[in-house]
Amino acid sequence: MNIEVKVPAVGESISSGVLSVWHKKEGDLVRKDDILFTLETDKVSQEVTAPEAGVVHVKVAEGDEVKIGQVVAEIEPSAARQPAPEIPAAKAASQPPASTPPAPPPSPAAPAVPAATFSSMAPSTPSAPESRSVRKKLSPLRRKIAAQLVMAQHTAAILTTFNECDMTAIMALRKDLQEKFTEKHGVKLGFMSFFIKAVVDALQAIPAINSRIDGDDLILNNTFDIGVAVGTERGLIVPVLRDCEKMSFAEIENKLAHYAVKAREGKVSLDDLQGGIFTISNGGIYGSLLSTPILNPPQSGILGMHKIQERPVVLDGRIVARPMMYLALSYDHRLVDGKEAVTFLIRVKDCIENPVRLFLDQ
Repeated sequence: MNIEVKVPAVGESISSGVLSVWHKKEGDLVRKDDILFTLETDKVSQEVTAPEAGVVHVKVAEGDEVKIGQVVAEIEPSAARQPAPEIPAAKAASQPPASTPPAPPPSPAAPAVPAATFSSMAPSTPSAPESRSVRKKLSPLRRKIAAQLVMAQHTAAILTTFNECDMTAIMALRKDLQEKFTEKHGVKLGFMSFFIKAVVDALQAIPAINSRIDGDDLILNNTFDIGVAVGTERGLIVPVLRDCEKMSFAEIENKLAHYAVKAREGKVSLDDLQGGIFTISNGGIYGSLLSTPILNPPQSGILGMHKIQERPVVLDGRIVARPMMYLALSYDHRLVDGKEAVTFLIRVKDCIENPVRLFLDQ
């Protein structure tokens, strides 16, 4: 009896997805737990494995939208146990070798064709021009991203305030600590952990940004669960680091490395993406000098980091070159006043320019 392979449940709010890739073809022999297909939803991508060994019989095409619980394949377990037919040794030995057919007699050489003749043999009709565009369906994740961005623009009063920070001190401290930090913790000390700690410090000082609007109610968050935007081949995802106020720099860096691996392998789960109260997006890794980040609903704030670039600044009356980074804070102006937003961003700037203070609680 064949075993049905159904689309698994991947979250309470998810009712369908797209079977994006078949990793096995019709008639392939699979082992138990071999990856059969990849399911993409508007939140996560999940690889589905074979429940038993056998031969795969595909029921839906790659790229089809499928419902949770839908049968997409069957596995024929008996086919996996059928041995390949064997020829008995005695019989094989008695069989005469296949005779070799005689070589065909040589044919007379074809007459040479003048080079000019080949011009007349070219096709008279030109080949059809290549298509100037290709139409394809948006992935569930891209559709979700598009809907979220439009919803953010329509439901929140988004305003952005800017500042810049001098990265000299943080770069020097990171350079001094890097070797011992990596040796002790098995992961490099990056800039993101400093910014996460700076954001937590600023959220504790400006609680309005650590809250959100829900209808006619104000929800005050008592946690510091920070989302970090990560670009993947499928689109942007925002895994969440929970209780960041309790985490050390090493714990933050290890968690970030863990999420980076999961994102590359397409194994970020729905739980990894839920519950963030603030988001940090680092466009600087792609070379962005300045941008206005869009809120990640229902959050009230998002910090945009940018490229570190040496620029002339005035320091003690002298013009000097310093590694500078523009910072952008987008916030929901319905809830957060301009004074609070500016104070928040200056607090982040102060933490980055005086990073030793971030280590005092470690």
